[in-house]
Amino acid sequence: MRRLRYELIESVRIAFAQIRANRMRSALTALGVVIGIVAVTLMGTAIRGIDAGVDRSLAGFGDDILYVTKWPWRDVDDWWVYRNRSAIKTAYARQINDWVAGRPGGPLKLAVPADQSSSTLIRGEYRVNNIYTLGTSSDLPRISKSDMKEGRFFSEFEAQSGSNVIMIGYDVADALFPGESPLGRNVRIRDQNFTVVGVSARQGSFLGLFSWDSMAAMPLNTFRRYFSTTSNTGQIRVQYDTARAAEAKDELRGLMRRIRQLGPEQRDDFEINEQGTIREQLDPIKNGIAIAGLFITGLSLFVGAIGIMNITYVSVKERTREIGTRKALGARRRTILLQFLIEAVSICLIGGVAGLLLAAGLSQVVAALAPSFPIVFSTGLVLVSLSVSVLTGVFSGFAPAWQASKLDPVVALRYE
Repeated sequence: MRRLRYELIESVRIAFAQIRANRMRSALTALGVVIGIVAVTLMGTAIRGIDAGVDRSLAGFGDDILYVTKWPWRDVDDWWVYRNRSAIKTAYARQINDWVAGRPGGPLKLAVPADQSSSTLIRGEYRVNNIYTLGTSSDLPRISKSDMKEGRFFSEFEAQSGSNVIMIGYDVADALFPGESPLGRNVRIRDQNFTVVGVSARQGSFLGLFSWDSMAAMPLNTFRRYFSTTSNTGQIRVQYDTARAAEAKDELRGLMRRIRQLGPEQRDDFEINEQGTIREQLDPIKNGIAIAGLFITGLSLFVGAIGIMNITYVSVKERTREIGTRKALGARRRTILLQFLIEAVSICLIGGVAGLLLAAGLSQVVAALAPSFPIVFSTGLVLVSLSVSVLTGVFSGFAPAWQASKLDPVVALRYE
């Protein structure tokens, strides 16, 4: 064991001495590995960034919510079947809450009605168009994880009386009230004045997903007064116990069938959606990035490995007499094998570290140019990149090292 430790230390010393003696050649040889590690790291960063971005965008809406809607959150072939379904009435929320109240400890917790439309908000000379406008109850903050930057959500009294009050998103507030607080100020929607009672905290959006930043919320009774309610956009958001997700979904489906008075032989005429559907729809994007990244990574690492193998063969030829001398003095085949293998691995590790530093720099550039894209540069990603570097070194250096270890010392000493 002591001999093996000595051989490893000596092999590392010889490897770095050779790298220092041939700096330019070693740097050019490691370039392929640098490119490969940059590809590995950026690919992993992109995939993790997509996951983090989706989680961040959906977090404000709660990850323990089931959405009862007319349409499914996926592509459908039998469009007319869904088109002919009757609308989801927001009054269903009260019936669901009565059911929940009569069964404490069940998997369902709270139902919140919601309707939606698109509107233009105006304040003086400032205007924002196509703002996702939500009509809902005062219970929405109980199921939403979005925080308030300032102010509050509208109260139960304001909701029941249909007051002209509104909560706006961070970006909407910034566009209509640049550099000043919007609390207590008025905005106009459809020629009606609404008093701003709250502004949501900045959440950020990703890949076009909805975000509170560009939304507005008002009492449902107010919404009904100014917006058409015949567009089949009503929905019920139902909070559930995540530890009993399957039970909650089954109970909600049975309850909705009873509310909609469906017979045993009739199909569901409603849809129960969840955020997992959105994540599933984004899987092809992640898979596409992964496939493209793996192809580029594999190609660049293969080219880098060929370069390292070629240079290691050259190094074996240049040092043939040295190998013969060492063998004549009693060096084992294992010692020679370790010497050249460690040299190849060392070059790859240097390339890997350089690639990680370059990838970190490029990630910072991406973060500066596209602040909405989350950058996730984790320790696990660093370890994966370094492991790939080591494996590339072992793969590319083993054949030349094996050839060096098999040299006949007599033939090697006579080599010119």
